[in-house]
Amino acid sequence: MPGARLSVVVTRRLPEAVETRMTELFDVELRSDDRPMSKEDLVAAMGRADVLVPTITDQIDAAMLARAGDKLKLIASFGAGIDHIDVATARQRGILVSNTPGVVTDDTADMAMALILAVIRRIPEGLRAMQEGSWTGWAPTAFLGGRVGGRRLGILGMGRIGQAVARRARAFGMQVHYHNRKRLRPEVEAEHEATWWESLDQMVSRIDVLSINCPHTPSTFHLLNARRLKLMKPSAVIVNTSRGEVIDENALTRMLRAGEIAGAGLDVFERGHEINPRLRELDNVVLLPHMGSATVEGRIEMGEKVIINIKTFADGHRPPDLVVPSML
Repeated sequence: MPGARLSVVVTRRLPEAVETRMTELFDVELRSDDRPMSKEDLVAAMGRADVLVPTITDQIDAAMLARAGDKLKLIASFGAGIDHIDVATARQRGILVSNTPGVVTDDTADMAMALILAVIRRIPEGLRAMQEGSWTGWAPTAFLGGRVGGRRLGILGMGRIGQAVARRARAFGMQVHYHNRKRLRPEVEAEHEATWWESLDQMVSRIDVLSINCPHTPSTFHLLNARRLKLMKPSAVIVNTSRGEVIDENALTRMLRAGEIAGAGLDVFERGHEINPRLRELDNVVLLPHMGSATVEGRIEMGEKVIINIKTFADGHRPPDLVVPSML
C-alpha cells in the first residue's frame, strides 16, 4: 500500500517524542490515559486499524484475531517479547507481526547486575533502615552481605542480554558459566571467559548466582521447577530479568522462606503484576516492577523501531523486525 496514509491505533501511552513522530507520519489514534485496553477494546481497535501498536500487556489470542476483520494488516508491537501475540494465527490470517529486538540489551543487563549486587550486599535492608530511622551507627557485624568477586555466575540463556550480563559480571570479578540451547562459538566463549554446561542440572548445582536471560516459550515454562531449584546450593542467589514463567514461583517462594535458597532478585513474575504476597514478606528478596528496560533512551529507541517497521510496511516492503513462526 505505498503512498497510503495508514490508520494506526496505539494501545498505551508512549514517550512524547514517539507519539509526535507517529502523528506526523500516520493517521494515529493515541491513548489519553495509560490504562491497558480491555479485550473488547483491543478487538474493536483491530477492527478499525491498518496497524495496531500493542505492548507486552496486551494479550492477543486466536479468538481475538478471528474477530479482527480484514482491515488489520500489521501488528507492530512495542517491545521485544512476542509471547503475548498468537503469531502463527496472525500470519494465517494475513497479518504481519513485528517487534523491537536488541534495543534494551544493555538496560536489562544493567538491571540484572544491579539485582545481583542488591541481593548479595543487602542494599534494600540498609535502605529500609535509613528510611525508617532505625540505624544507630556502624557496627562490625551489621548488614553483612557477601563479596561478589570470585562467585560463579550461571547464565541461563546466552543471547544478546546474557552476553551483556557476562561482560558486566567479568568486570566485577565473577566467573561466568552458561547454559544455552546451542553452545557459543569458541571465540565468543573466549571473549567472555565463559564455561558452557550442556546439562542445566549440573550447572545450577555448582553456581553461586543464577541469572535468567532466556525467553518464555513452551519449552522454558517452569524450566526452573521445584526439582531443579532443589539442586541449587542453599547459599545461591537467583536473579530474573527475563520472564516470570521460567520459574515455578510457588516452589521458589517455599525454598526462600525455608532458607533453602539464600536470596532472589525478581523484576518479572509468573502472573504478571499479581505478586505472590508471601514474596513481599521476605527480607532476602528484592522485588522490582518490571523496570529492567525502563530507560528514556531505550523506550524512545523502541518507538523508533516501531515507526520504521510501520513506515517500511507502508512503503510496500517487509518490516525489518518481522517475526516469523520459525523464530518462536
